[in-house]
Amino acid sequence: MTDQIAALTTLIQSRAGTAPVQLGLILGSGLGHLAHAVDGVSIPYADLPGFPHVGVSGHNPNLVIGTLEGTRVAVFGAREHYYENGNPSAMRLPLAVLKALGATALIATNAAGSLRPDIRPGDLMLLNDHINFSGLNPLIGEKTDARFVPMTTAHDPDLRAALRDSAKAVGVALPEGVYAWYSGPSFETPAEIRAIKILGGDAVGMSTVPEVILARFLGLRVAAISTVTNMAAGMSDEQISHEHTKAMAPLGAAKLEQVLRHFLRKSL
Repeated sequence: MTDQIAALTTLIQSRAGTAPVQLGLILGSGLGHLAHAVDGVSIPYADLPGFPHVGVSGHNPNLVIGTLEGTRVAVFGAREHYYENGNPSAMRLPLAVLKALGATALIATNAAGSLRPDIRPGDLMLLNDHINFSGLNPLIGEKTDARFVPMTTAHDPDLRAALRDSAKAVGVALPEGVYAWYSGPSFETPAEIRAIKILGGDAVGMSTVPEVILARFLGLRVAAISTVTNMAAGMSDEQISHEHTKAMAPLGAAKLEQVLRHFLRKSL
């Protein structure tokens, strides 16, 4: 543990208590309201030296630590995307702090565009794998051999099974699929979407893959869920925009909250 991670951990524990965190949760565009469901303490990223300065509307840059459905959680209300400052490892420090707080697992959420006609806006998709379509990697520059992270089961099978069981229990459809990371901030072209589809992608978005890689590097188990906000470019006549993403995200967020609450009650 570096001095910076140790100092941040001490600072956070001075405000939120020293009880170990069990699970981390990263919230995607339009999903910030889930942080308000946590019974705990909210700490602005601005109070945490080294945490990202998030500049994307629809995100809430606070770290919320407390209890949700009987589980001690750390909720990141925002992430820094690669397209903001060109840094794919922007979330490395927050995730290292998450581990130092005691967490053993991470669930990441995002807003995504669907490439499948059976997964529509307002639906959820559980990631069973991903494609690093951007070609970037948050571990570039890491000097140790720990950088050679195996990714065969990056999306933890046991966490995925538990999330599927929770979705079934609350009556929410949770199909699985492959998520493709596109760097953004411009949306994909129809030709790029066709290429991603040929490669095996089921949804596309501008986040999550860096955090999955970092989580595995840090030894955290990880699962991720997409809230579908639109059909990908060329898949429909709808006009894709960030405003559209923010407007549509709450449709899936209510379903996501049901799944996560049941998961926290029954699986941890």
